[in-house]
Amino acid sequence: MAATQIYNKTSLALLFWLSVNLQTIPVMEASRILAIEMVAGKSHWNFMSSVLRSLVEAGHNVTVFTPFLDGDRTNYTEIDTSNDFPMKLDMDAMQTIRDFGEPFALVKTLSGLSRFYCDVIHGNQKLVDLLTPGTRDRYDLLLVEPLTFDCISYIAHTLDTPVIYLIPSPMITFTERMFTGHLSNPSYVSNLFASHAVPGTFAQRFTNTALLTYSMVRTRYDELVTLIMDTRSYDLAPTVNPSIIFQNSHYVTESPRPTTPNVIYVGGIHLKPAKTILKDILDFIEDSPHGVIFFTFGSTIKVSSLPEHIEKAFKDALADVPQRILWKYEGEMKDKPKNVMTKKWFPQREILLHPKVKLFISHGGMSGVYEAVDGSVPVLGIPVF
Repeated sequence: MAATQIYNKTSLALLFWLSVNLQTIPVMEASRILAIEMVAGKSHWNFMSSVLRSLVEAGHNVTVFTPFLDGDRTNYTEIDTSNDFPMKLDMDAMQTIRDFGEPFALVKTLSGLSRFYCDVIHGNQKLVDLLTPGTRDRYDLLLVEPLTFDCISYIAHTLDTPVIYLIPSPMITFTERMFTGHLSNPSYVSNLFASHAVPGTFAQRFTNTALLTYSMVRTRYDELVTLIMDTRSYDLAPTVNPSIIFQNSHYVTESPRPTTPNVIYVGGIHLKPAKTILKDILDFIEDSPHGVIFFTFGSTIKVSSLPEHIEKAFKDALADVPQRILWKYEGEMKDKPKNVMTKKWFPQREILLHPKVKLFISHGGMSGVYEAVDGSVPVLGIPVF
C-alpha cells in the first residue's frame, strides 16, 4: 500500500545519508559504529534499534550500549546497561501525569534526568575502559540519543569520531536551537510540551512563546548552575556538533515546519513485516462479527494503575460497543466485560495490520501512530504525557 511504500523509503534515506557521511571509508570496508542508548524507555529503544538493524543489514559492524538486550549476532554486539538505568516500564498512570503533565515543571525534570543519565553512562566501566588511552577501539561513527545536557561531545572528542543524533520523537523546539542552531517561530510551530497542536489563537501563540522562552532560559540556567557547582570531566570537552540528525518523524504526520538540511525524517523505519499472531488472539479477532478495538497505553504506562472510577468508565463504555476489545492490561481485571480480552502484552504491529481491527485507542506513542497509519486504522488518542 502507499503508506508502506513511504515508510520503506525511510530505510533508503537513512542508508543514503550514512553513505554520504562515511565517504572517507574505503568502499569495500564496513564501518565500525558505536551506539549509545541514553534513555531506558522501550519506545526510545524501538527507534534506535531499528536504525541499527538497517545498518547491520547493510553490512556495518555495530556495538551498542543498551538496557534492552536482544542478543549478539553477526556484526552486532550489545553491552548491557540494564543494571545502570532505572527502566521506564509499566509506570503508574496518575504519577506519570503528575510528573510529566505540567509543561513548565517538565522542563526542569528533563534537566535533572539528563544529568542523571549522563552520570550513569559515563560511570559504566566498559565505556570508561573504551575511552582509556591505549585501549581505545577505533570507531568510524557515534550514534546517540541526545539529552538537554551535552555529555556526548566528550565521547566523540575522545574517540575522534563524527556524531549522528537519533531523536525518537518530533523535535522539541527549545532543543532544536541546541542541536541545530535554528529556532522555529513559536507563532506557528508548537512546542512538543504544549497542550495544543498548531497554535491557532493569540492565547495559544502567547503561551507557546512563553513556554519556549522559559524552556530555553531554564535549561541554560540549570546547565550553568550545574557546571559551576558540580562540574564533571565530561563537561570540559569541546562541543562536537552532530553531522546528521535522524528524527522519528514523517511529513505525513507532522505539520509543516522549517528544518535545517542535516535533519532527516525517518519516521516509520521501525516498521517490519508482520509475524504470526498467537492462535488465541487470532481466533478472538477473526471470530468477531463486528471487528475489534485495540486498547493500549504502550510499554510505559500501566493501565491497571488507573483510578478505579476511570477504569470503570472505560469498562462500561467498551462493554456497550458491538466490537470485541483487545485490552493491554496488567494482572486480573475485576468485572471484565464479556467482549474484552486482556493480556500484559499484545503483538501491536501484527494486530494493527489485521483487517478486522476497526479502532486503536492509544496514548499516542510514535511507534503506535506510524503502525496505525501503515495499517489504515483510525486512532482515538488519549494523551497521558
